[in-house]
Amino acid sequence: MPALLLLVLATLFWAGNYLVGERVVATLDPLSLTWWRWTMAAVPLVVLAQLVERPDWRRVLARWRVLLLAGVLGVGGYGLLLYAALERTSAVNASIVNALNPAAIVVAAVLLGQASAGRRTWVGVAAGLAGVLLVLTRGEVGRLLTLSFNGGDVLMLGAVTVWTAYTLIGRRLGLPVLAATAVQVVLTAILLTPVVLLTGLTVPPDRGAWGAVLFIVVFPSIGSYLCWNLAIGRVPPGVAGTSMNLVTVFTVVIAALLGRPPTLVQLVGGALVIGGVLLASGVGRRKGPAAGGAREAAGLRDVIPPGV
Repeated sequence: MPALLLLVLATLFWAGNYLVGERVVATLDPLSLTWWRWTMAAVPLVVLAQLVERPDWRRVLARWRVLLLAGVLGVGGYGLLLYAALERTSAVNASIVNALNPAAIVVAAVLLGQASAGRRTWVGVAAGLAGVLLVLTRGEVGRLLTLSFNGGDVLMLGAVTVWTAYTLIGRRLGLPVLAATAVQVVLTAILLTPVVLLTGLTVPPDRGAWGAVLFIVVFPSIGSYLCWNLAIGRVPPGVAGTSMNLVTVFTVVIAALLGRPPTLVQLVGGALVIGGVLLASGVGRRKGPAAGGAREAAGLRDVIPPGV
């Protein structure tokens, strides 16, 4: 299968996580949904990692402490914040705020000395932030003075922060991506089990809810990661990174097809966020000395997160 098609499928499946997750949280609390998702996906991900990467499992498991930390952040923490956000905001809003992720990651990488950035990158970051603020305030800029925001949108900012930390940790693992992800999922599922037993595990109440959970397990949790990892070695990092913007595009388009067209504020905000990411990542930049240095946008291209 062509690499670009694999990238499109991965982002399409991740977009489905927002749209289906928005419906599931009406009957399933975020903690239970996160537990069902990763507990059911754990074994298939381990099998896929073995088939695709054939990793040295002893070497992978030797890093279990840092993998546990990464799993708590990117698997458990991000999932909980995402589904809690979807209880309070729309899938479109959540996907637009999440599109700020690459810009947040490059800012953190620069601050930590892991990357450098030039004026073009910072202009892109500023544009993306402006787009998110537009969405958070619903176009009413006066809300910035009163800090009156939708709780779900604020939770998505928390999710972006958590995923930023997760991604920066993941860059330093030096492990096969799919195998590392599989171990993180297994460790997180084990860690969440006593928590859901103590707080009360919610079971999907009907076939529709079970079908939605299975969709999230099969497509956003397994299919997307498989497609992504089969594709990233066959396309330039910039192409793989900027393709993540399709998650927001697909979410907006599918929501519109389902009878929930985006508002003008969402369209403008989404365009600012995606345009800012494209600008910051150096898309369309000429190669050579005029490009302003090899590392200027490398921080963004190298740390784009592989999923949601």
